[in-house]
Parts: sequence; C-alpha cells; structure tokens
Amino acid sequence: MQVNGASSRPSCTLRGGEIVEVQPAEAPPLNATAEDIPLATLYEDADLVAIDKPAGMVVHAGAGVHSGTLVNALLHRFESLSAVGGALRPGIVHRLDRFTSGVLLVAKHDAAHRALAGQFAGRQVTKTYLALVQGEVKAGSGRIERPISRDPVHRTRMTARLAEGRAAWSEFTVLRRFHGFTLLEVRIGTGRTHQIRVHLASLKHPVVGDVLYGAAAEPELGRFFLHAHRIEFLQPTTGEPVVVVSPLAPELEAWLARL
Repeated sequence: MQVNGASSRPSCTLRGGEIVEVQPAEAPPLNATAEDIPLATLYEDADLVAIDKPAGMVVHAGAGVHSGTLVNALLHRFESLSAVGGALRPGIVHRLDRFTSGVLLVAKHDAAHRALAGQFAGRQVTKTYLALVQGEVKAGSGRIERPISRDPVHRTRMTARLAEGRAAWSEFTVLRRFHGFTLLEVRIGTGRTHQIRVHLASLKHPVVGDVLYGAAAEPELGRFFLHAHRIEFLQPTTGEPVVVVSPLAPELEAWLARL
C-alpha cells in the first residue's frame, strides 16, 4: 500500500486528503479443491455419509479460511457429492461450528440432498448434543424458547436477549453434576447460528470454554465443550429411520475424567 506515493503500513492512520494506492491480491478460486485430510466415517450408504467432525475443522471455506476444511477432505475422499449447495459447499446439508465436534451428514447426490434438506426444514431430524456448562444447573430438565438474532453491539455474536429474531427452542436434561459444572444433554428443534451456546448462556450457564459467550478461558481444553452426539433422520430412498451416534471426543472425555 502507498500513501501519497510512499510505502505505508496497513495500520497507518489517515488524516484526510491523502491519495491511497493499493494493489489488489488475486482472488481465491471459487471452486473448492481436494486435500488429503483424514476423515472418520460413522455411517455410509449410497445416498449419504455421516462424518465424525473433529473440533477445529471448518466445514467449508469462508471468513478467510480457504483450505483444511471438511469440504476439502470430502472432495479427496469421494468421487462425487451433491451440487445443490454450490461449488464451495458440495454435499453440505447442515453445519457445525468450527469448535463443535461430532456427527454431520453429507449428501452424495442432489436427490439425497433435497430429501435431507426437506427433513431439516420440516423439523423431522432430531439432533442431540452433549454440553458441559459452567455452574450447577438446578432444574433436572427444561426448555429454552427464545428468538435468536445478531448482537447489535458485538457483531461476531448472536443474542437471545432481544424480543426480535428467528424463533428457536432447545430442551436440556441434566446427565451429571460436578462441583461447579453440569453435563447436559441438549436437543434442538431449530438450527440457528450458535443456538445452543446462546441459549445456555442466556441461563447464565455458558458452555465451558466458550469465551465468546462469557465462559472462562480453558487453555488446556483448547476448545469449548459442545459435541454433536446423535442425529436421527429418515434414509432418503427407503424412508427407514436411521440413528447415528458419535462418541464423545477423546479430549472431552479426558476433561470429564479430571472433574
């Protein structure tokens, strides 16, 4: 970057009236590329595959991430995937946050993608998560029904504090209590951005390690404690019920053992 004909750092403070010259970088390719990245498969048939996504892996390119994603790994592993989601999201029917581990469905062809997407839209898919939260949750179970919207102040966050937003509900059951922590099973009927994290934080029980929503940092954990444990859906061709379970990630098991 140059300011008034001289080289300048991007952090340079402008006072007004300067002439700024920049050389645009070459845009990244619009098509995802195959990368040899290991994938763990929980279930597979002719229509779809259920992947056991590790924490830290982004599902598809975006927000400055263009490699090392689940899509890059899928393209290396499978000959063809559904094109319904576009060139950057082949096969992707739904998503998990970067630091959420667990089961995620991928469609192999367009008909399967549309059938699964219809089940998600019709709330025929049951998604169950395991979450360790800060504090000791008093109720044995409960339902959170609060709309979720973008936080007007902190734009990287979502919020359930406003009356407006997209309808969302989450149900939780206490599985085990520890001193200062509670392990929950959480079932969601909607799939809003950061839904479980936002809803649990609204109860003053943020997910352990989720500093974005007010939890204490847990450097030794290296992620937040949220795992997509089970998903139930109908097989796109036969209509038979399918249940896929992802065991709790090893680093989460180890963290529980410490408690």
